[in-house]
Amino acid sequence: MHLFDNLHTAFSKEPFTAQQAQEMAHIYSWGSVIFQVSRLMIRYGILEMLNDHREGMTQAQIAQQTGLSAYAVKCLMEAALTTHMVLIDPDKETYRLAKIGWFLLRDAMIRADIDFNHDVNYEGWFHLDEALEQGRPAGLKHFGPWPTIYEGLSSLPEEVQKSWFGFDHYYSDHSFDEALAIIRQQLKANSQQLNLLDVGGNTGRFALRCVQSSPDIEVTICDLPQQIALMQKATAGQAGAERIHGVGMDILDEKNAFPTDQRYEVIWMSQFLDCFSETQIVSILRRAAAILDANNRVYIMETLWDRQDYVPAAMSLTMTSLYFTALANGNSKMYNTDDMTRLILEAGLEIETIHDRIGNGGHSILVCKLKEHI
Repeated sequence: MHLFDNLHTAFSKEPFTAQQAQEMAHIYSWGSVIFQVSRLMIRYGILEMLNDHREGMTQAQIAQQTGLSAYAVKCLMEAALTTHMVLIDPDKETYRLAKIGWFLLRDAMIRADIDFNHDVNYEGWFHLDEALEQGRPAGLKHFGPWPTIYEGLSSLPEEVQKSWFGFDHYYSDHSFDEALAIIRQQLKANSQQLNLLDVGGNTGRFALRCVQSSPDIEVTICDLPQQIALMQKATAGQAGAERIHGVGMDILDEKNAFPTDQRYEVIWMSQFLDCFSETQIVSILRRAAAILDANNRVYIMETLWDRQDYVPAAMSLTMTSLYFTALANGNSKMYNTDDMTRLILEAGLEIETIHDRIGNGGHSILVCKLKEHI
């Protein structure tokens, strides 16, 4: 496995002293409640108050401003103190915001992750062992009887949908403009009509960005009928929406070929293949290859965990794999480059170019063409 340099250094050598390792192990053992403390410190506005009062605040002042009892504030503040979210002045008995607390408050990625893990995943994690052992999303039964989360996405409670899409959109939206520029540069077709097939286009956010960037782009989205309905609702009335078309189909059904009503210069898959097992990925890519010619390309945008510059990013992605295990479908994950390359080759394609550090830094775009047979 080829890891980016920082990850190779971090994961091939022991990074902690024995004392540090013991401290981390204790944090892991109490991780679920530490998570809830961090979430509630945000929800009750305590971290924001401390950020506004750099001189510090007493427990009594925090209780008065939040409306929480003295007991509730004491429990939260002591837990936050011992997990380094806040600092204390022992003489004045005032609390100040620590660096960890500041990042909890201001880092948009962390906030998206907190909402996603609480609203979507938290209760489902309890069934992670069942999911791993049985190969099915055992934690999904908390929300409904669907075989995967995708069939039930439009029926999830509003707050859960908000956090699910907030997580999904955070990790994709920052990449769209750069991705579109790469597509244009690769095709060298800035003045030419571009027909793009967006496989798994979700609510149509990338499709909207495409059609609004140029009048010469037409987008067809292939997704589940429920998702096509959500896309049509989300894009209705938006500029360029008349050039976004929907094809409702079960992409996992191998009998469902991709549309051939026109020639698609680009087949686009963004944060899509990680939603499927290896066998399903090969099936999807084979059907993409079946409508491809030598001049067209498949663009796969994924957050491959081995191509991250920072350890927390790699950690977040490998943890996201377990969301897929427990709640999404029971058989997919965030893949590494070696695995994705193997599946691309098995499907009759090969990687022509890889573009790294897309958008907020974590995405890679794999540009694939038909495999050359010698």
